[in-house]
Amino acid sequence: MGEGKDSLWRRCVWRARLFLQKLRTQGNQMMSGRSESGSSDQEIGTHPERSDEALEPGESGHDESTSDEADSASQEDNPLSGFETELAEMRDRHLRLAAEFENYRKRTREELGQSGTRAQAALIGSLLDVLDDFDRLVGIDTDGVSAESVLEGVQLVERKLKRALADSGVETLEPHGEPFDPEVMEAVMRESAESEEEDDTVSRVLQKGVIFKGHLVRPARVSVLKLDG
Repeated sequence: MGEGKDSLWRRCVWRARLFLQKLRTQGNQMMSGRSESGSSDQEIGTHPERSDEALEPGESGHDESTSDEADSASQEDNPLSGFETELAEMRDRHLRLAAEFENYRKRTREELGQSGTRAQAALIGSLLDVLDDFDRLVGIDTDGVSAESVLEGVQLVERKLKRALADSGVETLEPHGEPFDPEVMEAVMRESAESEEEDDTVSRVLQKGVIFKGHLVRPARVSVLKLDG
């Protein structure tokens, strides 16, 4: 934002300098034209036979020259009026653009915040059914219910939870037997490898990793095989 203001101000100064240079050039030309016209007037004045009375009816040279001189005098009185007007217009345009950009940034920030809220609400909504299943499982009457039935209920709820997380974009990392990747894994143990093929491979997964829509949430904690010597 600051760089845009500086760039606009430099362009304004550059255009001002060009405008002033143009004014100086026009002023010099006008001065030289006046000196030439003055000498011409003197020459004309030496001929008494050419007077105002000799003008034909309908000639308006005196009025036109008076109007031109008045316009030139007004421009000379305030030569920067045109530049000041243009500069004021550019400043007003810049302020409007800055206000529009600030409003756009606020709207974008609000939309992003609302989008994040909607995504979180969708994730919570997908987990509510799983929480209801957990509530029913916790409140079950254990009298006359076997441990196998309770375990089966827990497993059903676990599968439902994993399915809900997978539908929301959650992936699990279980890199058993894969080459060690420090980008998504964390080596917490080291074991001896029996061959070069096993060197730097994962022997055990101590804790699964989690990735959410391409972003690493938690690295997989593993034990790595290393060849001694």
